[in-house]
Amino acid sequence: MVSYRSKLEIIADILYVVGQNLAKKTHIMYKANLSYKVLQKYLRNLTAASLINFDNNDQCYVLTRKGQEFLEVYKDYAKTNKSVEKSLNQVNDKKKNLEELCFSK
Repeated sequence: MVSYRSKLEIIADILYVVGQNLAKKTHIMYKANLSYKVLQKYLRNLTAASLINFDNNDQCYVLTRKGQEFLEVYKDYAKTNKSVEKSLNQVNDKKKNLEELCFSK
């Protein structure tokens, strides 16, 4: 089964790479596992949202304070989301068991 990343997961991956140290496009592209075209779109959006900035002196991207805040909130969100998904899977399993009890021959 193929699992695709959500937009938030991709954004978090990019911000994490940029936050590790000064990051150039190719470094971000490989570490975040994105095509160049997709990366370009996200870099424009993240720059416009002030989550990252482009440093002309070093010719690389840097994480802003807002980007750091995003990562902190995202970490909590991801943890909560994982817990909710686990609970939802358990509920769906119980529902399936009940349906099998009702409709089995």
